Amino acid sequence: MPTYDYQCDICKHVFEEFQMMSAKPLKKCPECGKMKLRRLIGAGAGVIFKGGGFYETDYRSDSYAKGEKAEKDAKKKASEPKSEGKDKKKDGGKAEKKKESEPKKKKKN
Repeated sequence: MPTYDYQCDICKHVFEEFQMMSAKPLKKCPECGKMKLRRLIGAGAGVIFKGGGFYETDYRSDSYAKGEKAEKDAKKKASEPKSEGKDKKKDGGKAEKKKESEPKKKKKN
């Protein structure tokens, strides 16, 4: 529920009233009792979007986005298997295929 500003045209009394948006504007001044109260147009409060489709992260700063990206990259690198070091073979990881020895054929005399 919004807070509305009111001002009396006769005594110039200014005050705020917490009302529903559907409520009718007040007409009677609480100070002088005259029916010359008017609702003022104010800046209001910040707009809060609720529901699907509005994400807090849509409006983050560039520095925050860069930090998040760096963190994701670090996690991704940590989860990848390491292929360097002692596990690496001298031949570049390529294993030679050994030929199966075939039984020697007997020579016919």
